[in-house]
Amino acid sequence: MAPVTIPPTEAARTVFRRLGYAISEEGSEFVAERKWRRVRVTPLCVDDAVDPESALDDEDDDGLRLRCFVTWMECTGELREYLRSAKPPYDWAIIGIEEDDDETFEVVHPDTTLAPA
Repeated sequence: MAPVTIPPTEAARTVFRRLGYAISEEGSEFVAERKWRRVRVTPLCVDDAVDPESALDDEDDDGLRLRCFVTWMECTGELREYLRSAKPPYDWAIIGIEEDDDETFEVVHPDTTLAPA
């Protein structure tokens, strides 16, 4: 079981590859591309989510308007509420990864509850 203080970086890459995205390696954050979609993917812990100056900033040199935050399943609710209240200037979603099974994930959108992957 991975500690929740470590972002699920490798699990995030695995999920996007399984979904058919090409991954541009750029440290812990990366860009995932498929067809017309380019998504900036940010693996993070809930501790990162409370600091809008770090992981949640919108300072994108590449102009990406689609963002996906990947975190542990137990942190998705708090991150979703934070993003909804912050109202970032980009479209976003959250992927929640199960701590004990990084093959299992769920997608959380801004205005929905957990939706099965």
